[in-house]
Amino acid sequence: MAHDFDAPVGDLLRVDEGFDLRTFDRRSTPGWEHGKKAAEEALAERGERLSELQERLFAEGRGGGTRSVLLVLQGLDTAGKGGIVRHAIGMVDPQGVDLASFGVPTAEEQKHHHLWRVRRALPRPGQIGVFDRSHYEQVLVVKVEELEPLELQDKRYEELVRFDRKTVESDTIVIKVALMVSHEEQGERLMERLDRPDKHWKYNEADLTTRDKWYDYQAAYQEMFDRTSIDEAPWHIVPADRKWYARLAVTELLLEALESMDLTWPEADFDITAQRELLAETIRADGEDTGKDSEKSGKKKDSTKSGKKKSGKKKSKKK
Repeated sequence: MAHDFDAPVGDLLRVDEGFDLRTFDRRSTPGWEHGKKAAEEALAERGERLSELQERLFAEGRGGGTRSVLLVLQGLDTAGKGGIVRHAIGMVDPQGVDLASFGVPTAEEQKHHHLWRVRRALPRPGQIGVFDRSHYEQVLVVKVEELEPLELQDKRYEELVRFDRKTVESDTIVIKVALMVSHEEQGERLMERLDRPDKHWKYNEADLTTRDKWYDYQAAYQEMFDRTSIDEAPWHIVPADRKWYARLAVTELLLEALESMDLTWPEADFDITAQRELLAETIRADGEDTGKDSEKSGKKKDSTKSGKKKSGKKKSKKK
């Protein structure tokens, strides 16, 4: 029997006014008291429901619907964004997912406003969109690394809030998730990448540069929460030291959003009875053709047997 959270995860993890990141326990498991094994079982069970709802959303989009869902995953290196994509989003049909990752802007992207590439990556109707890192890099990496004048930051927060509101108004549910890993856990995960040859490709020397600015990034996250967690698209902060909890929590957030859409299967836009009769005719025709083929095959076999018998008699006469 699968266990449940003590309360809606959207309420448990939502960033409300007065939230203080400095006191946030990144190893905690809000609303879940059943341990790792039960969480893994619950994740698998929720995958079935998630897949069904995603298919309903996809079918709605194919039928002319305009709704979609956008999951924004934000977090420092090793926070588990890729694991969320593999273990949670990986449970649904990939044709119904629009996945985008935002790294260093390309030469073409640098010619445009910073939201240009983000707008182009928004999910299509009927899709679940996933941002692995997002437009919020503009007030995190860009801010901490001073990649643009700091006086532009006030404007950036306003642009991001306006962008989120406009996205919601266009029939997209926006789920903003911040995966928060502790300094100690991040160090262990980075060391694992150095210890294991199969993880070397994940390691980047720049990770240490970012780690040296840990507290600057924490302050940037706090201000991001304070200024961009809005009613239409609030931030949800997920403790990420326990990967199994983070994966289950994000899956639950996605499920809660999809359940709130009251998704149903689109009604047929054709005459079902007429189509059933037409299909039945083709099935009957297949049966008749099969019968004729069997009859022809039988005649050929009889003819062959008859020929063999005649051939045998001739040989007998020669003797």
